[in-house]
Amino acid sequence: MNIITETQRLFLREFMLTDSAAAYHLNADLEVLKYTGDIPFKDEGDALDFLINYIPTYKINGMGRWAVIRKEDNAFCGWCGLKRNEDGQIDLGYRLMRKYWGKGIASEAAKAALDYGFESLDLDRIIARAHKANIGSIRIMQKLKMSFVKELILDNQPGVLYEKIKLNSSEKYQ
Repeated sequence: MNIITETQRLFLREFMLTDSAAAYHLNADLEVLKYTGDIPFKDEGDALDFLINYIPTYKINGMGRWAVIRKEDNAFCGWCGLKRNEDGQIDLGYRLMRKYWGKGIASEAAKAALDYGFESLDLDRIIARAHKANIGSIRIMQKLKMSFVKELILDNQPGVLYEKIKLNSSEKYQ
């Protein structure tokens, strides 16, 4: 198990093939997928195929979306992490099972991912995007003190772009 970073309640680790059932259940919930533009996995085998193809990208990109695991009971809560978009920007993303919404887990995991990106990967800028209607996700970006950049179109819907920038070596980041 490759743990990337941890918080008081959580650790973020690379996905493993044994996460296929949890990944399937996460992506089977249409409410979870509501603002993602993704379609559900058709079955656990589909989730396993996804993980087989996704896991090697950690070595290729040096980062990725990581499983969010609750320390107290090893529960799979969802995922959070950083990925390089096609345009080269580093994007913070998160997705949790509905039963973990409203418990501060997404904010805690997202802060850990940002800290890891700035401190361990020495990134200068990390963005996050959300549909305008996804108020919960936007609140997390604001709670993380990310700055609003602009409105944009995301999956053919109105969206927003936020960013966090590393100021200099003596200051952590804004």
